[in-house]
Amino acid sequence: MNKSCCPPQRDQTTAEPPSCCSSKSAAASCCPPTVDRERPGYRLQAYVSDWLQTPIGEIPQVATTLTASDRRGALQMRWGMGRDHYTVAPGLYAVGHPQAEAPVLVSANYKLSFDALRKELREIDAWILVIDTKGINVWCAAGKGTFGTAEITRRVKSANLSKVVNHRRLILPQLGAPGVAAHKVAAGCGFKIVYGPVRARDLPAFLQAECKATAAMRRVSFTTWERLILTPVELMMMTKVSAWILLGLVLLGGIGPAVFSLHGIWSRGLVAAAVYLAGLVAGAVVTPVLLPWVPGTALALKGCLVGLATALIPCGIFVNQLGMLHSFALILALSAVASYCAMNFTGSTTYTSPSGVGKEMRVAIPLQALAVLLAGISWFWGTFSTRL
Repeated sequence: MNKSCCPPQRDQTTAEPPSCCSSKSAAASCCPPTVDRERPGYRLQAYVSDWLQTPIGEIPQVATTLTASDRRGALQMRWGMGRDHYTVAPGLYAVGHPQAEAPVLVSANYKLSFDALRKELREIDAWILVIDTKGINVWCAAGKGTFGTAEITRRVKSANLSKVVNHRRLILPQLGAPGVAAHKVAAGCGFKIVYGPVRARDLPAFLQAECKATAAMRRVSFTTWERLILTPVELMMMTKVSAWILLGLVLLGGIGPAVFSLHGIWSRGLVAAAVYLAGLVAGAVVTPVLLPWVPGTALALKGCLVGLATALIPCGIFVNQLGMLHSFALILALSAVASYCAMNFTGSTTYTSPSGVGKEMRVAIPLQALAVLLAGISWFWGTFSTRL
């Protein structure tokens, strides 16, 4: 298709802008005939640009250029907003104009994963087989079993893939390997599994090299930026519980020698809330960013050390105002909160294993709870004590 002349096809329910293809004569000269995008009974998604005729009927043809809506959706996902509903309908899709010999790339039905794949296929004719991972990305779905042998086998059969392509090869993302038994897929549907690169951006080079991956394509990176962009989700996951905790701390701050006072809310409650927020940021943001450089292997320990370092700053600056008991409470509470929040980053990191996480939680959570209890005792003791 002449990209300088022909814009992407639009839903016919909306007005199309003037273009060189808006007239019949221009369309005949520069634009190949397209299939009517309208289908009664359901709404076409914006990423479907056309329909492709195949031996099993019409297959949705997807665009490889992400729109402002796609980028806005990705930003929302980074903040965990609507994450459970950001999905693509499972099934077979076409990129470009693939023929029977075109590669078949398997993807999760989490739209962020689907978008990451299709935008790297601008110059490639390929099939995308989207499997139902319940809206979970490839790596997590492989661990949970939704990106797995049974679903791939079932989806290959339901899509009638054997009638569309003349080869018997599926290219899976490498991070999906833990959930897939390749020999069982081959026995179940007759398609051989080939594991592609870790990153979708390496797919063009991988396909050009006849599905041979370099060592760099197989290496999982976890850079500072890759860790940082995961932190908003961790913060959003804590939003609801944090709101109740902050309210509780502010109200508890009002309790003092005068039974309950607004001055106590201001002088103690808001300070306690600030300590909690500092622990939240230290554990959910600072610890992931500094992950390789913080001593220890357990995330709970790493978070505790970052929380401790963070707590020592106000303790050093306001040592005379805080006093010994309040300083002790601040150190314990901030370290415990940071430790707990850092431990929640487990699902996003390459540093841990399921068995290691279970062992870490059994040790860390009781210690975190004990630290919070001692911090509360010290806080109230310091509030009612006349001599610190």
